[in-house]
Amino acid sequence: MFYRECGNYKDSYASDMAIFPIPLDQYGFIIMMIFAFLVIPLTASDYWLSNIMIPFYCFGLSAIGLNILAGYAGQISIGHAAFMAVGAYASLILYGRYGIPLIPSILGGGLISSAVGTIFGLPSLRIKGFYLAIATLASQFIIQWIIVHWQWVSGGVFGTVETPDMQIFGLLINTPVKKYFLTLGWVVVLAIVAKNLVRGQLGRNWQAIRDVDYAAEIIGVNLYKDKLIAFAVSTFYAGISGSLITFCYYGAANIEEFHVMVSFALLGMIIIGGLGTILGSFFGAGFFVLLPIGINQVLGNFMAVVPSEILSNLEAIIFGGLIVLFLIVEPYGMARLWHTIKDKMRLWPFPY
Repeated sequence: MFYRECGNYKDSYASDMAIFPIPLDQYGFIIMMIFAFLVIPLTASDYWLSNIMIPFYCFGLSAIGLNILAGYAGQISIGHAAFMAVGAYASLILYGRYGIPLIPSILGGGLISSAVGTIFGLPSLRIKGFYLAIATLASQFIIQWIIVHWQWVSGGVFGTVETPDMQIFGLLINTPVKKYFLTLGWVVVLAIVAKNLVRGQLGRNWQAIRDVDYAAEIIGVNLYKDKLIAFAVSTFYAGISGSLITFCYYGAANIEEFHVMVSFALLGMIIIGGLGTILGSFFGAGFFVLLPIGINQVLGNFMAVVPSEILSNLEAIIFGGLIVLFLIVEPYGMARLWHTIKDKMRLWPFPY
C-alpha cells in the first residue's frame, strides 16, 4: 500500500519526466547508494571487494554500453570485449608511459576506444542484422590481432603490461577499498549519464531506429549520425570498463582477458538482464558474476564423492540450463520481471 502513484501530483514537465516518479523509488535509490558507499566497504571482506564487487561493477558498466547499442539502437555487436581491450591498453599507456593523471587517463582510454568503435561502426550505415553481427565479430579478431602483434602496445604475442602504482592527487590507490570506491564512482556517474541519455531526444531516436529504421528516417531521424553516435557511446563505456577492470581487478593488461567469449558473455548479460534497460545491465552482470560462484560453493560439498572433471562440466551444464530456463520463463529479462513486480505493487491489494 506504500507503492502508490495516487496523490503524487505532477505540476511541471520536470516532475512528469523524473527518473523516479514515485517517492518510494527515490527512497529505494538513496538506500541503495548508502548501501553501496557505506555498508559494503565497511562490512565486506577484501575478497568480496576485489573479486566480486569490482568485476560486477565493471561488467555492468560494459553491459550498459552494449545495451545502448543493441537494446536501444538495435545494432548487434559481438566484438564488445575488443573495445574494452582498446580502453585498457590506451589508459595504461597514457598513465604509465606519458605520466598523464589517472582520471584523465581512464577518460582518454574511453575516448580512444570510442574513436575506434566509431570506425568499426561504419558498416552499420549499409548493413544490419546478422551481417552487422558478423562485421562486429570481425572487429574482435582485427583488434585482437593488432594488439598482439603491435609490440609498442602490448610488448609482443605473450606480452603483459603491468599496471603501475595508482595515485589520485597524491593519494595512493593500493587497497581493495580504495579501488572499490574508484570503480563505484565511475559506475554511478556513467550510469546516471546513460539513464538520462536514453530518456532524451537521442534515446528516442535510437529506439525509433531499433523498431523500424526506414520509418524513423521518414520522420526526420538521421540514421547515419545516430547510428555512429550509438557506436561511439557504446564503445566509450566499454573503454572505461576495460580501463577500470585492468587497473582495479586484473592488475595488468593481457589480451587473453578480452577474448571473444567475453563478448558473448556481455551479450548474454543484456539478454538475461533485459534489453533496452539500464537496470537490466546490472541484473545481467550480477547473474553472470555471482551465479557461478554460488554453483561452485554448492558443488564444492560433493568434491569428495564426485570426480572433479565431472563437477567442472556439471557447473557449465547447470549454468547453461538456468539461462535457458530463465529465458523460457521470462524472455524479456530480469528487468521486465522487476517491472512486473512493481506493477503488481501498484495494484495490491486492489485487483482493479
